[in-house]
Amino acid sequence: MNTKRNFGPTGWTPERLGSLEGKTYVITGANSGAGFEASRVFLSKGAGVVMLNRSADKSAAAIATLKQEFGTDANVTFVRMDLAVLDSVRQDAAEVLEIVPCIDALICNAAIAQVAKQEITVDGFESQLGVNHFGHFLLCGLLFERIEESVGRIVVVGSNAYKMGLKRIQFEDLNFDRNYTAWSAYAQSKLAQMMFAYELQRRVDAAGKNVTVQVCHPGASRTNLLKDTASTFNKIVWSILSRIIAQSAEKGSWPEVMCATEGNVEPEKLYGPTKRAEMVGPIDECPLHECVLDREAAAKLWNVSEQKTSHSWSP
Repeated sequence: MNTKRNFGPTGWTPERLGSLEGKTYVITGANSGAGFEASRVFLSKGAGVVMLNRSADKSAAAIATLKQEFGTDANVTFVRMDLAVLDSVRQDAAEVLEIVPCIDALICNAAIAQVAKQEITVDGFESQLGVNHFGHFLLCGLLFERIEESVGRIVVVGSNAYKMGLKRIQFEDLNFDRNYTAWSAYAQSKLAQMMFAYELQRRVDAAGKNVTVQVCHPGASRTNLLKDTASTFNKIVWSILSRIIAQSAEKGSWPEVMCATEGNVEPEKLYGPTKRAEMVGPIDECPLHECVLDREAAAKLWNVSEQKTSHSWSP
């Protein structure tokens, strides 16, 4: 697939942003890493931020840090949500609908990665697929009408891992019961997220609804993504490599901020760093591997996701 450069040699940066006064951005996994840095950008431009995080303590600490930087009146709040537990997603999405009248963008940023040994969620899913895809699939469905009322966006934060691993959804063994590897399961979860996003945009367009779906990836960024889940070996390897090849968490947040705010973006694209195998560098359009654009597999994934989450929804 051909790509083009929309933002010049330096790529997209937050300097393109004007005032975001009156806008509200809902972000999963926002108490650290790219989600936290995205929150900083939004608040610096006058927007409101609603964090959907699992840890109340870490969220309180993150909010305290942000209010110290932007003032006690900074419009940042928190709703506890555990994407690994569908009942939590249902209950906490209902709370979001009660307290958030306008959602200009829902940013599906939270993720777990490189889970060393197979773990199964309370709902019976391999943990990375459960958190990264099924939890977000349900959340998007529950908040969709509010997002549409706001003529808003859904931003899915993918990963270049989608084009690694098996390069397909292993429908015959979603949980990798027969041959679990941390990398293959993670790659499948990110492929599922991105296939869902492109399928959602197709369904939105067919229904004539006013929601835009964008997909980005953060490249290689120095975050805590592997801190709690990866094997000791992978943690050591990443601690060394990240000093050499990775960019800051702040720059890692720019693609999702861009996808939530920029007018000059298109559907069925992927945005992120464009240098060194798309790990770092200027933010712009990136090439897409054909595996993520398989419409038959995407439709099947949608049906499976509805069954697994017990939530049928149509844009």
